[in-house]
Amino acid sequence: MNQDTHRAITTVWRQESAKIIGALSRLTRDVPLAEELAQDALVAALETWPSQGLPDKPAAWLMTTAKHRALDRLRHVKLSGDKLEQLGHELDAREAMIVPDFVDHLDDDRAAREIGDDVLRLMFCACHPVLSLEARVALTLKMVAGLTTAEIARAYLQSEPTVAQRLVRAKRTLGDAQVPFELPRGEALTERLAAVLEVLYLIFNEGYAATSGERWIRQDLCDEALRLARMLVKLAPRESEVQGLLALMELQASRAAARIDAQGQAVLLLEQDRTQWDAASIERGLAALEAADRLAMEADDGQGLGPYALQAAIAACHARARRAEDTEWTRIAALYEALAIRQPSPVVELNRAVALSMAFGPAVGLEIVDRLMDEPALKQYHWLPSVRADLLAKLGRNAEAKEEFERAAAMTANEREKELLLKRAREQGH
Repeated sequence: MNQDTHRAITTVWRQESAKIIGALSRLTRDVPLAEELAQDALVAALETWPSQGLPDKPAAWLMTTAKHRALDRLRHVKLSGDKLEQLGHELDAREAMIVPDFVDHLDDDRAAREIGDDVLRLMFCACHPVLSLEARVALTLKMVAGLTTAEIARAYLQSEPTVAQRLVRAKRTLGDAQVPFELPRGEALTERLAAVLEVLYLIFNEGYAATSGERWIRQDLCDEALRLARMLVKLAPRESEVQGLLALMELQASRAAARIDAQGQAVLLLEQDRTQWDAASIERGLAALEAADRLAMEADDGQGLGPYALQAAIAACHARARRAEDTEWTRIAALYEALAIRQPSPVVELNRAVALSMAFGPAVGLEIVDRLMDEPALKQYHWLPSVRADLLAKLGRNAEAKEEFERAAAMTANEREKELLLKRAREQGH
């Protein structure tokens, strides 16, 4: 297969797979089966398109092929001819009602909403609480983002068999639990929405600062998380935290070009060339943050901004500062204090310590960091000794700083991060 054909198939699959799996889930009323049928159609495309060329309507081809696979499956369960014909007609009727734009590319708002709703339902199914967090992430990347098992394994530095087994178990669990292909309502909706947001947040964070490997940034993961967040905003535009998460991702992603130098080395926030920041991404992020703020005020529940929107507000402080020295650190510290109230955690407290050190001096931050040294949740968190080392260096306690930078380097599995920390350790000796 030539590279152009393979690239075209990959592009079509990334763009259309969630819609196809979603539509098939509504056709078959079985999410695991729908995903399997869609994969069968993809295999057929890989076998057929290189020799016959890409069809005029690739998505319609995949959908039709998957539907035929569904009918083949039904034949294997030995239905009578009349029942099989009746079920075939039902599938035809449901397909015509659910996915007209696959077949005719109609400009139909109702059809677009149906397709969008299918994708949203698919996201909520992939993030069902019956699954472990690891399984939710894997299924979201597989069924909604369109990544292959190999790509997921590569992204998380795991073996393909491990990821494949996790996906098989997750789909079996969904099937055994008979998770319906529908949007949850009431309290269940709130619970599931939180799970969807958490998965997208984790995917983006892994891309933004890779936990291991040789790359500081995994841009493909950032891009997929952003794409899914934008989709979620279109499908749930009245949720403040959905807007807040998109704002956070857009603002963080705006720095991508400045976060790595020409040699691929990490560049810390305060040392970045801010002229390289993406102005369009910042504008989108600030607009989403404004929407999150407005929706939070309209909710009038006394809660204010949620955790994602608060983190976006912190990122916005950096985005608005033309120079590092213009950063409003006192406001950032206040926002971290608000975040600590809404979502208390040792990591939030560590970040608050950094903000306070920038606003009022390193000694203030170090006092908080020292209190966190015995925190069990941070025992293997390399940013704790890294932050402490930075504060010690600013106070002129270079020998202690060198030791902490080396300790942080030993704790991280990311090679670029390790190089940066060891470089900073060496600088303490001069």
